[in-house]
Amino acid sequence: MTVSAENTAAAAEAVVPAASRAERFTGYDVQAFEVPGGREENWRFTPMKRLRGLHDGTATASGEVKVDVDAAPEVRVETVGREDERLGQAGVPSDRIAAQAYSSFAAATLVTLPKETKASKPTVLRLTGPGEGNTAYGHVQVRAEAYAEGVVVLDHLGSGTYADNVEFVVGEGAKLTVVSVQDWADDAVHVSEQHLRLGKDATVKHIVVTLGGDLVRVSPTATFADRGGDVEMLGLYFADAGQHQEHRLFVDHAVPNCKSNVMYKGALQGDDAHAVWIGDVLIRAAAEGTETYELNRNLVLTTGARADSVPNLEIETGEIAGAGHASATGRFDDEQLFYLQSRGIEEEQARRLVVRGFFHEILMKIDVPEVRERLAEAIEAELEAVGS
Repeated sequence: MTVSAENTAAAAEAVVPAASRAERFTGYDVQAFEVPGGREENWRFTPMKRLRGLHDGTATASGEVKVDVDAAPEVRVETVGREDERLGQAGVPSDRIAAQAYSSFAAATLVTLPKETKASKPTVLRLTGPGEGNTAYGHVQVRAEAYAEGVVVLDHLGSGTYADNVEFVVGEGAKLTVVSVQDWADDAVHVSEQHLRLGKDATVKHIVVTLGGDLVRVSPTATFADRGGDVEMLGLYFADAGQHQEHRLFVDHAVPNCKSNVMYKGALQGDDAHAVWIGDVLIRAAAEGTETYELNRNLVLTTGARADSVPNLEIETGEIAGAGHASATGRFDDEQLFYLQSRGIEEEQARRLVVRGFFHEILMKIDVPEVRERLAEAIEAELEAVGS
């Protein structure tokens, strides 16, 4: 069989086929990862030129991210060096940027909820970017010891280029709620891997909210260390003209009798607004009794915006309680608008009501009133920007 040069070139341009998530390479050594070109499954939706060299080693640290912590009185906060043996316990970097961030940070912020303690208020970490034109790398770890309970908010603000790893180590019977807000300035680039490791009977609610930035890519991974773990992964995003927002989730069910529920909702408006959602769930052969479901919904408000949604479910055992996924992308429901307008509501106000209703389910799951109100106001501001 003869293969023409034309066919060879076409093959070279093809996207590298996706392998099972069970086979995805992980490691701390940057050089063990090939420099991605954008055709790989893990990178095919990401505009590589807008990463500012985070992916190929040319982005050297030229600044620092400022970390301000408003902690609950019961919570312990430390700044630790790279040699601290607790770091890396939640997960291992799964792409080159995460490995670069792990090998480049100078100090890590470590937040601990002590054993059998219930925090009296949320602990808020405000992370301010290194400034326009500067690059920084960082690392945060949150530890909820056995039977601890609390809420941690990561609030990302400011300008610059930032890559980091965030770890959540959740002990036996602990209950942790996490809210990660990406409310960057228009110039910012942020690439983050977030690693969740749940102990026996641990419960985690992990909420990602992405509003600002030029390019934001957040990749949460949840793994279960023992039976009885329960993770709820929620997301809300609103992409404006020119913004690229990418969320890549992986739930690894490797032990029996654990639960996961994923729900992400996003709205898009303006030319070249782009949202990407990838949801990977793997149920390994040993994970009998697993119960899992993932859902993604996208609401496209204007022409010129694009949403990509790819749910993936791998099942290696038939002995499960239930598994499923759903994804949908669409414009305003004309019937909803007609219904509201037929009752005397102006079209502009009717559109606002539809968007509010679209996000209401997730907003109500955010247990921090201050954050919930701020996000509701931000959604209103987004709608006003285009006169919706």
